[in-house]
Amino acid sequence: MTIDGTPDEIEQSWWYNSRTGEVEHGPESPSIHRIGPFSSKEEASRAPEVLAARSKAWDEDEKREDSWGGTP
Repeated sequence: MTIDGTPDEIEQSWWYNSRTGEVEHGPESPSIHRIGPFSSKEEASRAPEVLAARSKAWDEDEKREDSWGGTP
């Protein structure tokens, strides 16, 4: 699901609240604390793991780009 879903899709989505660590159905909390949308409660509950994995991958990409043409 993308962030530009219809209002109905957004209301039926699952979100992870980064402040409380709780999973929410629909956008209950302020957007600054919401991570998502996710298509299932289980997927939303893994948000911290997903974010950590993406952050690590982005960091590795940046390191590869920084060493492009040089010695890694």
